[in-house]
Amino acid sequence: MAGRPSYQWAIRSLRESVQPPIYRWRSPYRALHKSSCRPKPQQKSRGLSEDSYAYHYRRQRKAANVARQGELQEQRAAALGDPIRGVTTPFIESLGSALPPQATTTDEEMANGTSTPFTEKPSPSPASAADEDHLNYYLTKPEFDENLDYSRILSEPLLSVDRETVDPVKEAEAVKAHELGHQNAYEAVSRIVSLANANNKERTRANVQRIIDTFGRHNTDLHLKPKAPSLQSMYSTIAEQTPTPRAGPDTGSSEVQIGILTAKIRVLADRYEGANRNDKVNKRNLRLLLHRRQKLLKYMHKKERGSERWTNMIEKLGLTEATWKGQIAVE
Repeated sequence: MAGRPSYQWAIRSLRESVQPPIYRWRSPYRALHKSSCRPKPQQKSRGLSEDSYAYHYRRQRKAANVARQGELQEQRAAALGDPIRGVTTPFIESLGSALPPQATTTDEEMANGTSTPFTEKPSPSPASAADEDHLNYYLTKPEFDENLDYSRILSEPLLSVDRETVDPVKEAEAVKAHELGHQNAYEAVSRIVSLANANNKERTRANVQRIIDTFGRHNTDLHLKPKAPSLQSMYSTIAEQTPTPRAGPDTGSSEVQIGILTAKIRVLADRYEGANRNDKVNKRNLRLLLHRRQKLLKYMHKKERGSERWTNMIEKLGLTEATWKGQIAVE
C-alpha cells in the first residue's frame, strides 16, 4: 500500500491538468443585430388539397355574418332610443314654447270631417295672450281678461249730462278713439305677458307648472286607475294605513319629478349641443340631472310598471328604455 499512490494525489493531479476556461468579450448589440437580420417567417399558405371555391365561400360567409352583426347592433341601439332626449312627442315639442300641444285627431274624425286636419308639428306660439291659456308673470287667462275689462271701464270717456248742448260728432269721435286706444293697449299688454316673448327661465317656470298640472296625482287620480295590488299585500295580515290627505297640488311624486327633470335636461341639452360644446360645468350639470332621472325611473319602473300612471308618463314624455337601463354617457 506504501508504493501505491493515494486517491488524494489523483484528484490533485486531475485539477492541475484542467485548464481554466477562456472568456471572450462579446458586443451587447450582437443579439440585436442577429434578430434584425433574421428572415421573417413566411405566412402559412393554403394547402393544395383545399378547394379555392370553398375558401372564397367561407370568407364570403364571414363577411356576411360581420355585416349582419353590425346591423343587429344598430337596431338594438335604435330600439333603446336616445338616453338623453328619448322620443319626440307633441308634449315634449310644446316645452320649447311653454304652450300646450294641439289636440290630435283620429282617422275617423278626419273621414267624417268633424275636425281640422292634424299637423305633425305644433303651430308656432302666438305673440298675443288672447290665444294662450298659460301666461307669464303667474297670470291666468280669466284674471287677464277681467283686469283689462276693468281698465277699459275706468278709461271710458264721460258722457255729458246735458244732452241738448252736446256735440254728437265729437262724442262719437271720443268713443271711437277710446276703443282704438283700448285695442292698442290690449295688444301691447298681451305681447308683454305672452310666453312667446318670455326668456328661457320664465318658460321653464311655466313648463314646471304645466308638468305639475299634467302628471300630479291630485289630477291623475281622477281618471287614471291605480296599480292592482300584489298577492303579498292581498294576503298580508298587516292592516292598511289610510293615506294622509293631500294639501295642495302634488309636486313630489316620482312622475312629476321625472317630468321636471326632463324639461330641465332638454334645456341643458340644447345649450350643450350648440357652440358651448366645451362647457364643462354645463356638461356636469347635465350628467347629474340624467343620473337623478335614471334613479327615479328605476324606482318608478319597479313600483308602477304596467300601471296607467307609468304608461301615461312614458307616452307623453317620450322616455325609452335607454333612459333608465345601462350606463348613460355624455360625450
